[in-house]
Amino acid sequence: MGLFDKIRGEFIDIIEWTDSSNDTMVWRFPRYQNEIKNGAKLTVRESQVAVFVNEGQLADVFQPGMYDLTTQNLPILSTLKGWKFGFNSPFKAEVYFVNTKQFTNQKWGTKNPIMIRDAEFGPLRIRAFGNYAMRITDAAKFLKEVAGTDHEFTTDEVTEQLRNIVVTRFTDAVASSKIPVLDMASNYDEFSKLIQARIKEEFNEYGISITKFLVENISLPPEVEQILDKRASMGIVGNLGAYTQFQTANAIENAANNPNAGGLMGAGVGMGMGFGMGNQMAGMYNQNQFNPHQGTMNQGPQGPPPLPPMTQYFIAVNGQQQGPFDEASFRVMIQSGSVNKDTMVWKNGMAAWTAAGQVGELASLFINTPPPPPAV
Repeated sequence: MGLFDKIRGEFIDIIEWTDSSNDTMVWRFPRYQNEIKNGAKLTVRESQVAVFVNEGQLADVFQPGMYDLTTQNLPILSTLKGWKFGFNSPFKAEVYFVNTKQFTNQKWGTKNPIMIRDAEFGPLRIRAFGNYAMRITDAAKFLKEVAGTDHEFTTDEVTEQLRNIVVTRFTDAVASSKIPVLDMASNYDEFSKLIQARIKEEFNEYGISITKFLVENISLPPEVEQILDKRASMGIVGNLGAYTQFQTANAIENAANNPNAGGLMGAGVGMGMGFGMGNQMAGMYNQNQFNPHQGTMNQGPQGPPPLPPMTQYFIAVNGQQQGPFDEASFRVMIQSGSVNKDTMVWKNGMAAWTAAGQVGELASLFINTPPPPPAV
């Protein structure tokens, strides 16, 4: 370094900051062994604020613009330094540039599930996440309360504290809203506005303004979501007895058309169904034949009397009534595991709902239920 460069480096003529990052909130102008002289140039760009600090005390704050540093535009610093009639000698002061642009896409989320009490499902654990945007609106307060003397302060150093505030207020908002968990997805916008209003004052305590807050998702644990999917499937099926009969009919048709293993049994079933249909059609034909000897229609043999009405039961699933189901449907549901001895049932004539295992005509169905197949 030449003598001229050494002399020139003793004083700072231009003070400015060009930010090339996306997350720097505060940057301190380097002044190691350098001093600021009278008339030095200060450049504060848009979305910046420059704050002068003298011996740990906040002094003058400069908004965007270009300045010649003199006692006229450094009133607070002049008072602190005791410059009554201006100054000619260089002075030392820390200059902090505060970034006032919007910091967008700041993530928040629940580290652990939040326990709530739902009116329909009882105690539940939920998770939530989203994002928000913020900006520094009070540079002096932000330096004093958050950044301190850090020479370069980024968003990572404050978002953890802000996230804790957000999650706490989100939990309060969800608990006090009394909105059923199945209806929360239709209220994301309301939740976002409510939480933004609640955290506004707390963010202001740090000199930060929250400009946008969004709830992106509220979810249940995977095992609870699987149960809800099953419940939704049952709602789509509707009458489980009619659905069981439909599935049985399809199974018989598939067995009759299966030429592979078990085909003989399928063929037998198909032949039995064919014979049954043939006999039924033959009977209908004989009933409609004309008897020439009597001059009347041949009524044919009379069929058996109608079967007595089958006993049908209703079941209680998740606090809702389903059915009615006959004994055949019950046997299928018991084998599939969707009905057990503790399932509450009711039929016409019963005084109250009773566990299926305590109803005489149903108890025998559980005794005849085969055990689960052995493990392969």
